[in-house]
Amino acid sequence: MTGHDENGDEGRRTGRRSRVLKAAGLTLAGALVLAIAAAGWAYWHLNDNIKSVDINNALGDDRPAKAVTTPSASASASPLPTEALNILVLGSDSRSGKENQELGGGDSSGARSDTAMVVHIDAGRTRATVVSIPRDTLVTRPSCPLSSGGSTAVAYGAMFNSAYEVGGPVCAVKTVESITDVRMDHYLEIDFSGFAKLVDALGGVTVTTDQDIDDDYSHLHLKAGTHRLNGTQALALARTRHGIGDGSDLGRIGLQQKLVKALLEQMASTNLLTDPTKLYRVADAITGSLTTDTGLDSLPELMRLGESLKGLTSSHVKTVMMPVVTAPSDPNRVVAQEPAATELWKSLR
Repeated sequence: MTGHDENGDEGRRTGRRSRVLKAAGLTLAGALVLAIAAAGWAYWHLNDNIKSVDINNALGDDRPAKAVTTPSASASASPLPTEALNILVLGSDSRSGKENQELGGGDSSGARSDTAMVVHIDAGRTRATVVSIPRDTLVTRPSCPLSSGGSTAVAYGAMFNSAYEVGGPVCAVKTVESITDVRMDHYLEIDFSGFAKLVDALGGVTVTTDQDIDDDYSHLHLKAGTHRLNGTQALALARTRHGIGDGSDLGRIGLQQKLVKALLEQMASTNLLTDPTKLYRVADAITGSLTTDTGLDSLPELMRLGESLKGLTSSHVKTVMMPVVTAPSDPNRVVAQEPAATELWKSLR
């Protein structure tokens, strides 16, 4: 009888263990399925966030030639691209959406390129030059194709940022290529809310200002010194022009360039791979307010670009402004200073 009871107890224990293991296996399998589903949803969401414009198709062959580079043996063996790149980066003052309106977006009738930078990445992708183009620069705006059909008229002595207003990203790219004779390999645009969200997702950004800033227009009031800015404050810094320098767009460009370097340093010091939640917030902030050309309109393409730039540090990023002088026709506007401007653009081809 005793042996029979022991066998029965052991059988019951074995049965319980089997049920526990089965339940644990089902729980683990369920968690794995949920994790895969969540990852799949996150990937779909981030990928679906990205908006794009087919600039190459719109402009066709009527643009500067692509730079031809001969890859080295090590570069050809690399799985990542290493050739030089020119990217037009715009910050738009779109009033599209409640968040952009609250942050001070542009007129409801349209948007302008509030910030314009040509980012030249050297072959090897370990050095870069960021050239800011003042939005108040008077240029010859070329005829641009419109998505609705037809095209805009050539405009002489037009403000540079009007190109985006009348013809969107396609006209912005064509205008930049017209005044620089440099082919833009890619186009990136981020709006107000996206920029502010990106800074907040990174936990803020540290910037040192050389002078007091007291600007009621951008609602930014800072004493000279080092400050940790949140997204709204960083956006205000990027937009500040009153109360610094001569109050023109040129003073604002200096602040924007400080901010670019500070953001690069913040991103480099933040190990996003060890914090999936923060990584997702940053990725969502970037993709949620991003418009690209069709060559960068997916997560794999953006990640490939990012991976190719992992050797680029803020200390190897040079920030300059296109050389300009006061326009003879208007003391509140500027024009390219020659031959310095042409020499600068020539160095980026």
